[in-house]
Amino acid sequence: ADGSVVTWGMADYGGNSSAVAQLLTGGVVQVRGNHGAFAAIKANGSVVTWGDADYGGNSSAVAPFLTDGVVQICGTDCAFAAIKADGSVVTWGGSDYGGNSFAVAPFLTEGVVQICGTDCAFAAIKADGSVATWSVADSGGNSSAVAPLLKEGVVQVCGSSDAFAPIKADGSVVTWGDADSGGNSSAVAPLLTEGVVQVRGNSDAFAAIKADGSVVTWGDADYGGNSSAVAPFLTDGVVQICGNNGAFAAIRMDGSVVTWGDADYGGNSSAVASLLTEGVVQVCATGGAFAAIKADGSVVTWGGWGEANHGGNSSAVAPLLPEGVVQVRGNKRAFAAIKADGRVVTWGDADSGGNSSAVAPFLTEGVVQANGSVVTWGEADSGGNSSAVAQLLTGGVVQVRGNHGAFAAIKANGSVVTWGDADYGGNSSAVAPFLTDGVVQICGTDCAFAAIKADGSVVTWGDADYGGNSFAVAPFLTDGVVQVRGTHGAFAAIKADGSVVTWRGRYYGGSSSAVAPLLTDGVDQVCGNSSAFAAIKADGSVVTWGGSDSGGNSSLVSIIFLQ
Repeated sequence: ADGSVVTWGMADYGGNSSAVAQLLTGGVVQVRGNHGAFAAIKANGSVVTWGDADYGGNSSAVAPFLTDGVVQICGTDCAFAAIKADGSVVTWGGSDYGGNSFAVAPFLTEGVVQICGTDCAFAAIKADGSVATWSVADSGGNSSAVAPLLKEGVVQVCGSSDAFAPIKADGSVVTWGDADSGGNSSAVAPLLTEGVVQVRGNSDAFAAIKADGSVVTWGDADYGGNSSAVAPFLTDGVVQICGNNGAFAAIRMDGSVVTWGDADYGGNSSAVASLLTEGVVQVCATGGAFAAIKADGSVVTWGGWGEANHGGNSSAVAPLLPEGVVQVRGNKRAFAAIKADGRVVTWGDADSGGNSSAVAPFLTEGVVQANGSVVTWGEADSGGNSSAVAQLLTGGVVQVRGNHGAFAAIKANGSVVTWGDADYGGNSSAVAPFLTDGVVQICGTDCAFAAIKADGSVVTWGDADYGGNSFAVAPFLTDGVVQVRGTHGAFAAIKADGSVVTWRGRYYGGSSSAVAPLLTDGVDQVCGNSSAFAAIKADGSVVTWGGSDSGGNSSLVSIIFLQ
């Protein structure tokens, strides 16, 4: 919660971050890694890099462009590409791996909304739906063969090791790059002309989910490009696909898992089949193994040649994985699981982070302790020092939420305790009478908080421009609110009647007037990113608003949303 970063594993590949340690003590909001380095985005939009210099661990050549405004980072094997808030792109690392984007520089000065990488090339989608590619041709860096199909309408790009497969707004898929890695999809072309909603790739194959829940695969047969062995299970009902280097795992609507591809990579899950027939909610992969989280919080692992050093064998930590796991992430050869109590469990190759004993004291529990007390650390002005409210945090805390400079804790009696920068909501004295009981949920923007009470009313505090002042919509927030979500600078509240109320920062989604007729009823769920909101309605349609560059304008994918 304090935004600090802890690293371990092979020192030369980013396991040792001592050279930039002072920059990683707080404020980090995202970390991306490639085969030998890491890049972290901080809350102020700056970037910190470490690891092998040749892999992008040294970004000094582009340092002036990474001091602010970065919103997304993507990597190839040995390079990074960063998108800035103005839609421009900055690249660094191995030149032959996409670190040098000089050949397409004019296309990367503005309007880029997404970047995807293969082993040695990048593909960038622009706001107008066009695509720019650069670096090694055989790795997808040259898209001239399909250029007419990439001038408009592209909404998402996925990559394998050496090929790309983007989805267009009409649900069709275009492929290019190394044919053996899925760059040639001619064998299944009739199945990719419409209705595709998701594409996932591994090293040398792709798998696409269609709107009817069926799956289409192509690329290297041994790596999952041929799914005929499990075809009867892929005709409908598939909701999610995960790929590693040589296999795929698909989750079906009933919570069961279907696997195919190279057996040693997890394409054969027969050893754990009885555990994958129901209840799976998420699948994650390392380079050669899979880990599935079940609804009961248990974890099932397979693949990796059955060896511990690939993550497929988790027997060494099995007693820690039968319950309480809420999230799992994998790198090339190791997994890390976060448990509900904040503890982190790691397994797999020790040099790849599977052994976290060196930092174990930092991974034993979360901010909220088992006895309901709260421990804080980090920058004092941003909430790292809670001494002013220490007596209120000795027990009974059930939830803590933070923004860029403050914290708010809900206690078992429904009261709220706040600390940190007053301007960010650390001082809630102005609304204190409304926070003594009945609070059931808290949400934050960058600099403000919004609390839902048991009676469905909403209380806000913090920076007015970031949603801390909800006076303009106060009559709509007195009852019936069931959910609140935030972007960097605005809030959106769903009411029991399915209507949505928004306030503050217009660019951040605080004004929904352009889509107001669509938000009067039927909304089931709202999600926000940095500057935009997306609402799912009961009929399955999606409504978006806010910053266009952040997804507030979904016109390019409106056909998919309506399927």
